[in-house]
Amino acid sequence: MTQATTNLTGRAALVTGGAVGIGRAVAQRLAEAGAFVGIHYNRSRQDAEAVQKGVAEQGGQAVLVQGDLTDFERAPGIITEFVERAGRLDILVNNAGSPVERARIEDCSLDLWQTVIDTNLTGTFVLTQHAIAHLRRSGNGAIVNNLTLSIQTGGANGAGPYAIAKGGLQVMTRTLARELAPEIRTNAIMPGVIETRHHEIYTSPQRMEEYRKETPLGRNGTAEEVAAAVLFLVSDAARFVNGALLDINGGRFLR
Repeated sequence: MTQATTNLTGRAALVTGGAVGIGRAVAQRLAEAGAFVGIHYNRSRQDAEAVQKGVAEQGGQAVLVQGDLTDFERAPGIITEFVERAGRLDILVNNAGSPVERARIEDCSLDLWQTVIDTNLTGTFVLTQHAIAHLRRSGNGAIVNNLTLSIQTGGANGAGPYAIAKGGLQVMTRTLARELAPEIRTNAIMPGVIETRHHEIYTSPQRMEEYRKETPLGRNGTAEEVAAAVLFLVSDAARFVNGALLDINGGRFLR
């Protein structure tokens, strides 16, 4: 039997939200493993260019693909553009997402609710739907969806709509794992508190310190640690892993 490997040479991977945070680390890690990487972004062009430059400096290959995932007419074109430039699509990492704005369920307007759902669930559905034919053609396709630990806890401090949207993505992950196998494997990561720009925007330093103390490993996570998990899931090392929801939270929710 051929030994399983995390080498991605000859494969093409598209990472949504690949300009910052976890997406940035994933794009870099997959490129280091040999993949031709598509760095998707919406507004963060300078950040995306910096990731592309870093990949090139390490001897890797990366292209930029711009698009608003909530523009459902444009979203399919993101897949088309990347495949035209890469020649194929083997890996899709649905990383893009955002709480958009914090609001308790009782105070959440219908407009905000719809924006959160579109940003975190419907946009991913549309993109994935148009990627399936290309991933199937690969013969070794892999999808990884980025969820949230709030699926387990409920959305605290106004993150309810975000958690609900990601909960829908959790069900979509396992549905795709059933529908697309054996040609395409679908898995998900559920990061805990990761030191990224996301928490600089949405979480106070005091709360970040509380999270650290609540974590059995005694610290918060890094984007690079999440990227290592994604590399495993999309690689041949995980060729018998399908429909998994991988906790990456330092043991905060042991049960």
